[in-house]
Amino acid sequence: MQPAHIQDITLDDQTLTVSFELASKNWKVALQDGWHRSPSVHTTEEQGAADRLAEAVTLIETIRQEWRLAPSSRVVIVYEAGQDGFWICRALQKRGYEVVIVDPASIPVERQARRAKTDRLDAIRLLCCLRGWLRGERDRLHAVRVPEAEAEEIRHLVRDRGQLQKEVGQHRDRIRKLLRTVGCWAQVGPAFATQLERGEVVCHDGAALPGCLRQRLMRECERLALVARQLQELEATLTEQLPETTAQSVAALRRLRGIGQVGAHRLVLELFWRRFNNARQVGSCVGLVPQPYDSGQSRVDQGISKQGNRRVRALLIEMAWMWLRYQPDSALTHWFMRRTATGTSAPSAGKRGKRVAIVAVARKLIIALWRYLKDGIVPDGAELKHG
Repeated sequence: MQPAHIQDITLDDQTLTVSFELASKNWKVALQDGWHRSPSVHTTEEQGAADRLAEAVTLIETIRQEWRLAPSSRVVIVYEAGQDGFWICRALQKRGYEVVIVDPASIPVERQARRAKTDRLDAIRLLCCLRGWLRGERDRLHAVRVPEAEAEEIRHLVRDRGQLQKEVGQHRDRIRKLLRTVGCWAQVGPAFATQLERGEVVCHDGAALPGCLRQRLMRECERLALVARQLQELEATLTEQLPETTAQSVAALRRLRGIGQVGAHRLVLELFWRRFNNARQVGSCVGLVPQPYDSGQSRVDQGISKQGNRRVRALLIEMAWMWLRYQPDSALTHWFMRRTATGTSAPSAGKRGKRVAIVAVARKLIIALWRYLKDGIVPDGAELKHG
């Protein structure tokens, strides 16, 4: 009796698959084709980024010659998304290689309490997942969409503004906390540094601030002034640095009541640089879709997935509350009011119900905004700003 033979019909034997396990000290490079049973694992240890990448490329070409693969054979390289970003992908694509960047959380691992884990084993596991993914087993890994270089570059603008806004709040909060240690409840406003220099900021009993504390507060004020100036300069020139199509999308969002400059910029630069095929992809990209757990008699609602861009997800929750305030006649606001009406049998009544319902509003809102930018369909019942 002949044994059953499963033929691989989607992955050519001439395809060379390569996985990179990236680390600061070295890279583990695992290679395998359709003929060798075990992968070949090597280590690249060059110190410079360009030198290490060139060493990895030389290794790939050497193995291709040793295994007698055709010069035109397909080479697919995979590595996990991380702090190295997308420069490796772009550099390899210029050399003619196919590159797949993987979400690290999508790689399946054993569930034993103790399991062996090394960079070598991780590289081999990643290689096996890639070969299965190429055969059509799409649950083996989730590929990350690589943004265009221009979209990635202008994204630094909105992220830098968010970081500067955060630092401004941190410096002001630190100054207030230092003042409270001596019983001073002075307001940290624009004129605080001048008042501090004149000695007008005093302790609770009217005594002058201790010398060391005053010096520390002066240094904090200098850092606060620097960050505030950088934030002001960035906000003044941010719109001018955007491409024309991006600026048009931002202007379109700002025409809706309840959406301001910060929210419009962040949505366009962080999310809408992508192209979505349907509303389901939009909701899953921001992590606002439910994650049910239904196995046997166990049925548990695990809440939302919280995958995707956390900055956009946090912004959408805030934007959903602002939408309820400034768009009271919209269909989304009416839906929320019906779901959270007090004194009724609505499933989302009460404070906790409102927090749950606002997540659904955020998901519906981002889908409505996507349709608004894509097809020009204004959300049902929404009002535009005058002028």
